[in-house]
Amino acid sequence: RPAAALLLPVLMLALAACQPAGYRTAADRAALGIIAQKQQEALGRTEPFSIESPAETLRRRLLTIQGLPYAGPESMGVGDLPPIDHWPEAPQGRDEAAAPNPLLALVADRPLSISLLEALTMSAAGNREYMSRKEEVFVTALNLDLERDAFRNTYTGIVEGLLGRAQFEADAISGGVGSALASWGRKFKSGATLAAKLVVDVAKLLSLDRGSSTGIAFDASIAVPLMRGSGEHIVTEPMQQAEREVLYAIYEFERFKSGLAVQVAADYLGVLSQLDQLKNSEENYRQLKLSAERARRMAEAGRLPVIQVGQADQDLLRAQDRLVADREAYAQALDVFKPKLGLPTDALVALEPAELSRLAEAAAFGNDAAGGEVPGKEAGEAGAFARLWVTEISPDLEPATTVAAALRNRKDLLVAKGAVFDAQRRVVVAADALRAGLDLEADAAAGSRRAGFTSGREDDARVRLSEGVYSARLRLDLPWERTAERNQYRQSYIALERAVRSVQELEDQIKLDVRSGLRRLRRAREGYRIQIQSLELARKRVASTELFLDAGRAEVRDLLEAQEALISSQNAVTAALVSYRVAQLELMRDMDILQIDHRGIWSTHRNDPSEPKR
Repeated sequence: RPAAALLLPVLMLALAACQPAGYRTAADRAALGIIAQKQQEALGRTEPFSIESPAETLRRRLLTIQGLPYAGPESMGVGDLPPIDHWPEAPQGRDEAAAPNPLLALVADRPLSISLLEALTMSAAGNREYMSRKEEVFVTALNLDLERDAFRNTYTGIVEGLLGRAQFEADAISGGVGSALASWGRKFKSGATLAAKLVVDVAKLLSLDRGSSTGIAFDASIAVPLMRGSGEHIVTEPMQQAEREVLYAIYEFERFKSGLAVQVAADYLGVLSQLDQLKNSEENYRQLKLSAERARRMAEAGRLPVIQVGQADQDLLRAQDRLVADREAYAQALDVFKPKLGLPTDALVALEPAELSRLAEAAAFGNDAAGGEVPGKEAGEAGAFARLWVTEISPDLEPATTVAAALRNRKDLLVAKGAVFDAQRRVVVAADALRAGLDLEADAAAGSRRAGFTSGREDDARVRLSEGVYSARLRLDLPWERTAERNQYRQSYIALERAVRSVQELEDQIKLDVRSGLRRLRRAREGYRIQIQSLELARKRVASTELFLDAGRAEVRDLLEAQEALISSQNAVTAALVSYRVAQLELMRDMDILQIDHRGIWSTHRNDPSEPKR
């Protein structure tokens, strides 16, 4: 039996071998549980949350199928990294258990066509800052779990083994000692700490009479702060702050999701606006080419001066130059947009021009301004998109109404107001540090240990509480030197003043943003109406000028000017339409009334963008 006791450390070491993957899973379980709890507390709802990379990403699929160049396995993802020595988890590879990405079905051996809904979903799945923000929420949850752990039961198990030899002139003694220690500790929210320890030793002589002896010792201690550092509000302050930090992280993540969705929508429509401008330039070039040919024929027939043919040719060259510039501008805008969705810059991607038509359909002012139904399809993606763009915020709202809603809903304002409460608590904690310290400590110990193998000839030890050693003490720390604590207390008031000023500054900025956004929305609505009327006049002007030119009552210059006005009006209408809808989204964002789900889609969407197009 004593020999087996010496082998106990080896056996315990083998049993203690851990699997890192199990620890990672446990950390995920703890953090995700905290996040779900805080989502319900902060938002009144829970939604899926994960920081795991999917088994297959849209970026990786595009790089592979479209044969795009890439720098190395890092471009593909973590799952494609080559294994290195001593990697803690095996096998290394892509997480096949992660939720599948339904957008992968969109990828084929042709350019990827992306609708606005799909672009929003892609941004939530592939935008790099989006993933970083999610990881920040996850890390704050881990920090909270660590703070909570300070008030849980803690257990420690240590096993030791010792072999030794002692030389005494002509005699030599050899032996060994095996020790097993188990301890328990607990910190309570009142500040009291309890600790208990049990140690069992086995000393065995391997020479002389080969005697053995068992030692057993038990001790316990308690420490209770009675003045400074006592009270739940002081002891649990780090944990309370960690609890609030998770709430703040969730609020900030929701604000980021709203801002990202609006930015993606604005950029998407901006690229389509560039595409529409390109199409207008192509049509303008075609019309000017026809006008130049007609002017040349009329000049040959003697109906026009030759100088007017030169004017038509010059305008044709200018139109050609504009066409080249618009093509490059569209390609550039598309390349800039793709990384925001997590896609390679050189991926073959095309946006859906029909989105502008649906947007224009939804902007029918007869129904839009009144907030009624938008004419169009009631089923299918077109109808859903039209319903999406029904005005949620009327430009005719009173500024006071929009400001009140923003002050009620803005999550960053909630965070700033929470920081004031945090600063108030820090004043209380700093004031507590100025008090005298009075601690009560008590210890109890019974039994005896075997310090070395030479004690193998001693009798076995026993734990007798009647023969234990007990002590209690009071420790008073008089508040004579508190310079550092005094300065910290004064600084806590300064921090409180700053926190209050931050709330005031943010409140004023929110009012400015909302009032400016409302004015911008009104201006954009009127601008769109004006551009619609201007476009109609430009079309009539071109048609009438062509008739006058055929009748000899107008010059080529008049037609060229009319066509230039037409293309300008066409571009202005698209730009005004996009500006109007973006201004609407930005005002909704500033009022914090856009609820974004885990897919990146705001709540007014009714169709499911995760279903691939057929």
